[in-house]
Formats: sequence, C-alpha cells, structure tokens
Amino acid sequence: MPDGSIVRPYGDTTGDGMVQTSFTLPIPPGPKAEGAALQLANKMGIEPAMVVHSHGIGGQFTFFVVYGSVRHLVDLDAVHVEERAYPLLGSKEINSAIKDRLRRKLVVLGACIGTDAHTVGIDAILNVKGFAGEKGLEYLREMAVTNLGAQVTVPELVARARAERADAVLVSQVVTQKDAHLRNTRELAAAFREAMGEYRPLLVVGGPRFDPAMAADLGVDKVFGRGTTPGEVASYLVHALIPQEIPA
Repeated sequence: MPDGSIVRPYGDTTGDGMVQTSFTLPIPPGPKAEGAALQLANKMGIEPAMVVHSHGIGGQFTFFVVYGSVRHLVDLDAVHVEERAYPLLGSKEINSAIKDRLRRKLVVLGACIGTDAHTVGIDAILNVKGFAGEKGLEYLREMAVTNLGAQVTVPELVARARAERADAVLVSQVVTQKDAHLRNTRELAAAFREAMGEYRPLLVVGGPRFDPAMAADLGVDKVFGRGTTPGEVASYLVHALIPQEIPA
C-alpha cells in the first residue's frame, strides 16, 4: 500500500475490496429478480457480485444481500468528522462538578416528540439501568431527571421545560421516514426559540440516523448519533452548562 492514508475494504484478505450490502427491489422473487439485483450491484461498482441471500416480501418485493468486490479507495485524509471537544467524566466527577460549581441540581427533561413512540433511545440515556454498561442520568444524584416518555408534543415540552426551569432538554428520534426526525427537530428548535429566546434550555437530540455535524443546521446545541452512551451525554452537559471554575 503506497500511502497509509489510503485504504480499501477488507473481506477475506487484506485489500481485497470485498463489501456486503442489502436492499429491496419491487420485483417478485425469482431468477429475474436476482438478475436485477446483480445489475444494480454492478452499477454500484460491485463487480463481480454474488447474491448470497434473497427472500420474498409480501409476494411483490424481494430483499437481497449482495457480496462482491469494489475498486474504490478510501482517502482517510479527506474524511472529516466532528471530534469530541470535551473529556469523558466518571459519575463522581460529574456529581462533584455540578455540586461545587453549579451549586444546585442540574435539571434535565427527556422525551420522544411527535408521533415517535420508540422510547428505547431516551430510556437508554436516562433510566438508571442505562446502556453499554453505563448507568443512565437518573443515577447521578446531582441531576434532577424527568423522562416524559413518548409522543410528547412540542408545545407540551416547551411548557414543561419552562415550568421546571430545565437546564437541558434531551430528545430522541428513531422514526426517520421522509426525514421526520429532521422536521421534528427543526420544529422543536423553532418553538423553543420563539417561546424562550436566548433563555431557552440546552437542546440535545439523538438517534441512529442523525449526523452529529448537523446541529447548527437543525438549530440545536448538540446532536448525538448511533451508539451514544449515557456517560457521553452527561459529560457534554457538564462541559456545556457548568462553569469551569468554582464561583467565588
């Protein structure tokens, strides 16, 4: 490999370019459907391609898993991602920072907004049982955490945040059909901006289809993507809301 910043996908052997992808075509299962899948794979740059799995869905659709080689290279120097700008803190450090420097409970509200009824994401961050071996924000004694659950309307969330003087509002969005998660987030940001202006709480959204680089475009303070842990969220809240020095 001439340059360590250039890499190829790895499948069976180093640098073989092998990838696996899946998709659904609106074609009944059969030889023609598999031929169509191979044609699509070739147009995607996967050649030679193999259909390693297929099955019919509802009689008129077919789901495929295709495996094959691509000639494309990845230039790591051209990859730009949002780096974490704050340290990961343990629960003792988080509690101490809030107690010593904020000198009151840090108030956090969490919810799923709109028609989204998938609470697994917000529960993983807030509930004591947590996620990935980390306890949720409810475990932190210096945080006053309320999980409002699913299908909370934006006006309800704004009213609750104002009534409880929330420092931060955490929103999970799992449903992404027709970019519902983006539309809901923009509605959330606009409602808080109109109702509370510069005194609005910190707005944090998360879900598997969010790009962390989209925060400014969506009008929120922070976006978390797939695999985010409670410790990452809690550490961010300390970074964004707690003074760096103990007040005199």
